[in-house]
Amino acid sequence: MITRVEMGVATGRYGYARREGRHSGLARVDEAVSTAGGAGLLAAREVSPKVATLARMTSVPTAPGELGSRWLRYSAEVADAFTHGRPVVALESTIITHGMPWPANVETARSVEAAVRDQGAAPATIAVMDGSIRIGLSDAQLEALAQDDSAHKLSRRDLAVALARRWRGGTTVAATMLCAHRAGVSVFATGGIGGVHRGGEDSMDVSADLTELSRTPVAVVCAGCKSILDIPRTLEVLETHGVPVVGYGCDEVPAFYTPHSGCAAPMRLDTPQEVAAMMDAQWSLGLRGGVLVTNPIPTADAMPREEIERAIALALDDARARGISGKEVTPFLLAQVVERTGRRSLHSNIALVHHNARVAAAIAVAYSAQVQ
Repeated sequence: MITRVEMGVATGRYGYARREGRHSGLARVDEAVSTAGGAGLLAAREVSPKVATLARMTSVPTAPGELGSRWLRYSAEVADAFTHGRPVVALESTIITHGMPWPANVETARSVEAAVRDQGAAPATIAVMDGSIRIGLSDAQLEALAQDDSAHKLSRRDLAVALARRWRGGTTVAATMLCAHRAGVSVFATGGIGGVHRGGEDSMDVSADLTELSRTPVAVVCAGCKSILDIPRTLEVLETHGVPVVGYGCDEVPAFYTPHSGCAAPMRLDTPQEVAAMMDAQWSLGLRGGVLVTNPIPTADAMPREEIERAIALALDDARARGISGKEVTPFLLAQVVERTGRRSLHSNIALVHHNARVAAAIAVAYSAQVQ
């Protein structure tokens, strides 16, 4: 039985039908039969065998697919995937707006989307454009975002003002997780998460990605937290918040550019099916936080840990000398590392994002089968 149907999403007025917190399919709203007191009874035409025909809209939505639905706009590819029951993988967009230079940013975005498709899932690059949260971008939108030097870096706290002011921006891990969950997407691929910055015990510079992982039920596939961060303290914060950290095929938490951080992985899983089963168990227990899947960069694309550490130390000194702080720190440090490694770290960054996208798509396919 459908509990609710979300309406008003994109031109085709698509909405998600949910049963027991899982996707039951995608329904097209044909018309509002009646309205009363802010709640309307909707007639929904079934486009999936699992979709029932009627649902009641409440004035205060509570299901993840409904909350914030007036702001969500789905690409045709993503809408079609949900209609036909295909898995979807969320992708962040700050890697486009703030993580890589032009044209490597748009080239990487396109090839990462292709990698997701190759594994049988639909890519949903998430960004804020034209007063809406875009769940999936057209190629023209990808290119426009990649070339926009004025695009904002948007975390959870920035979404409301970005929508109200019609800013264009790339979504961080935290914001992408939130938007993916609102849209009903359970798996998200990124390069690396944010965490506790080096010196964070004094600066209190701790990424919102960590708190988002503690409260938003999305599986995040990454190459660990970024090497520029304090990895042991980041893992301590995740443990405090009850976030499961999985070493995917590894016993050591990777460190972005290198497979080696010196920190043991709290748990190890080796296949997409094992991760999917854990996701299902986590969320069916009512443990509503995320799952962090750390996927080491392939050895052939990794950089020597010592070289990366030297580049990071010099970049940190430069950031302190220039007084760079807040959300500008990470883009600055990553750019400095690229420069100080002769762009070899950019090659590693691109390679690990592709690797994460392929693994995330395989997990999404397995999770879709798991919850059928």
